[in-house]
Amino acid sequence: MTHGFYIAMSYGIAALISLCLIVWVWLDGHARKRELAELEASGIRRRSAPKSEGEKA
Repeated sequence: MTHGFYIAMSYGIAALISLCLIVWVWLDGHARKRELAELEASGIRRRSAPKSEGEKA
């Protein structure tokens, strides 16, 4: 195994791990947005959402 091969393999593995983490975070973000949409559709609101007229402050 040459020195150049070791360096190239190290960069390749680091890039692959970074790409996997980016994809994982992206997919998880979409899943959380979907869950929030389902909760809001069922009537559950965020604490930061403006209060409707019938709700207490």
